Amino acid sequence: MSVRVRFAPSPTGALHIGGVRTAIFNWLFARHHSGKFILRIEDTDRTRSTEESIAEILDAMKWLGLDWDEGPFRQSDRLSIYQSYSQKLIQVGKAYRCYCTQEELEARRKGAEKLGKVYRYEGTCRNLKSPTTDKPYAIRLTTPEVGSIEVQDLIRGTITFDAKEIDDFIIQKTDGFPTYNFAVVIDDATMDITHVIRGDDHIANTPKQILIYEALSQEIPKFAHVSTILGSDKAKLSKRHGATSVVAYREMGYLPEALVNFLARLGWSYGDQEIFTKQELIEKFTLENVGKSPAVFNPEKLLWLNGWYIRNKPAEEIAELIIPFLKKKGIQVILDERLIKIVNILRERAKTLVELANSSDYFLVDEVKYEEAARKKFLTNEALPIFEALIERLSSLDKFTVPELQKIFGEITEKRGLKLVQIAQPVRVALTGGTVSPGIFEVMEILGKEKVIERLERAIREIS
Repeated sequence: MSVRVRFAPSPTGALHIGGVRTAIFNWLFARHHSGKFILRIEDTDRTRSTEESIAEILDAMKWLGLDWDEGPFRQSDRLSIYQSYSQKLIQVGKAYRCYCTQEELEARRKGAEKLGKVYRYEGTCRNLKSPTTDKPYAIRLTTPEVGSIEVQDLIRGTITFDAKEIDDFIIQKTDGFPTYNFAVVIDDATMDITHVIRGDDHIANTPKQILIYEALSQEIPKFAHVSTILGSDKAKLSKRHGATSVVAYREMGYLPEALVNFLARLGWSYGDQEIFTKQELIEKFTLENVGKSPAVFNPEKLLWLNGWYIRNKPAEEIAELIIPFLKKKGIQVILDERLIKIVNILRERAKTLVELANSSDYFLVDEVKYEEAARKKFLTNEALPIFEALIERLSSLDKFTVPELQKIFGEITEKRGLKLVQIAQPVRVALTGGTVSPGIFEVMEILGKEKVIERLERAIREIS
C-alpha cells in the first residue's frame, strides 16, 4: 500500500511552530516511504478563515521547502461532497435529522450544570416517527450507547474510550456546513489517506472520527499523535516564549534549513546526531523514533543551529540572502565578489541574517557613525601622526592587499616603537566606527584604498 499523508492547516492566522513541526513529520514520512504528501486547507470556519492566511501558509511551506504532491485542496470547495455523505448516512440509518434549537440545547446544558453533570445529548430526535425537512435541522451521527472505541496509535499504543461518553454528535450544522470531525473524515477517506500524523490535541477527536469511518464503512487510517511543544518553563509554547510563527523567524533572519532541522529534532531523534541535511532527515526519519513526551523548544539551540548553517552554507548563497535585509536598512547592493567577501569575513560571528546585515554596515555606507566611547578613547591627538603616516604610505601603494598592508603596519610600529594594537584600534574606529571587527587588514582590503584613505582623513578632521 502506497503511503499517503496530509497536512491540513486552518487559515485562521499565521502558520505556527507546532503546525510546521507536524507538516515536517508528515513530509518526511511521505518522502521516506516514497509516498504522497497532500496539502489541504481546512477553511470551513467562515468567520475566521482569511485569504491572507492561506497565502501566508503557502508561502511559508514553499520557503521551508515542504513541497506537496497534491493540492492545495480547500474544504470550502467540497461542501456538496460532505452534504452528499451526510444524506447517505441518514438513508442507511446511521445518522438522523435533529430539530433541537441552539436555545433548547443551551437550556438543557445549563440544567445539567446545575446538577453537577456533563451534558450529553439525550437523543431527542433520534427516533422521531415523521421527520420533516420543512424546518432547520442539524444532522447527528447515531453512536453506540455501550462498548468501547479503541485507537491504535503508532506512537502511544492502544488508547481506549468508553462509548457512553460520546453522545450523538453533530456532523452537519443547520447552515449546511460540516463539523470539523465529519469534514476531516470525508476528506481523509476520499483522498485515500493511509496515515494521520498530527498533534496530540486531536486525540480526543479520534474516537468520534473512528465512529464516522465505521458508519461510512471506510477503512480506518493509522493514527500517530505527536507530543505537544513546550516552552523552556514547561508550559505550552506561546507568544510569551518568543516568536511562534514561521514568518516571524524568516523576518528575524533564520534560514529554512535551520528551522526544519531544529523542528524535526523536537520529539524525534536519531542517536546523538544534531545536524542533518534534508536528505539525511528523509533517510533516517521513522515514527518509531518519535517520543511520547512533550518536546521543549530551546531558542538558544535554534540560534546556535542557525549560526552553524550561516557559517557552512556557500558564501554566495548567504550573500544573496542578506540583500533584502540590507535593503530594509536603506542600503542598496548587488550580489558581487565584494559582498561575498564581506559575508566571508563576518559570518563567523553572526547567528542570524539580521545580525550579519547589521554588522556589514561599515563596509557599505558612505560614512560610518562613531561609537561615542570608542571615539573618545581612540580618536585622540596621539592617533594623528599614525593616521598621517598611514595615509602617506597607503597613497603610494599599488597593491592594496593583506600582505602589503601588514608590511606597512609593521614598518610603522617598528619605527614608532609601538605595539600593533596601538595602531590597529584607532584605525579600526576610524574605518568601522567601533572597536570590534574582523582582522583590520582584511577589513581594509575589502574597503579598498580610496575608502580607507577617505575615512582616515575624516578621522583626522574629527580629532582636529
